[in-house]
Amino acid sequence: MKDMLVRLLDLPDISKMEEKLRRENIIIRRPIPPEKSILINWVSTHFGMYWGNEVDVAFSQLPVNCFIAQKGNDILGFACFETTAKNFFGPTGTLESMRGKGIGKTLLVKSLEAMKEMGYAYAIIGGVGPAEFYKNTVGATPIKGSEISVYQNLLRKNNEQANKE
Repeated sequence: MKDMLVRLLDLPDISKMEEKLRRENIIIRRPIPPEKSILINWVSTHFGMYWGNEVDVAFSQLPVNCFIAQKGNDILGFACFETTAKNFFGPTGTLESMRGKGIGKTLLVKSLEAMKEMGYAYAIIGGVGPAEFYKNTVGATPIKGSEISVYQNLLRKNNEQANKE
């Protein structure tokens, strides 16, 4: 999987999408420290331990380097930035049942806007899976030679370790 580059000076206007989500009682916001364990557990359950660990890192900054989509007391999606590396967006995920509503796009753009406010003109989306989504949503382009990335030597659980848990 390649990394992608996004120009933060050209982000799309998501105000109408945010309003549409609000009408469905879905809010996009940054979580606060008392919610840390709830969010880490939710992300670990739905998207895996690695992403849960990155959410944990997002809480090491204030404001938290993460946005969530929430309806009532239910988490629908999340997006983090500056967790694995400086100027990196991700991980991000939306519940499969909630995809197609604009939640992922809104979480992405809100996170990239926060990175722009941090002083970045460009951001890196690390280890991209859905490249077309990022290309179509924010004009992201693949970074040549980025198949070898910060994730190349990631420790992985083996079957023996997984069976002990």
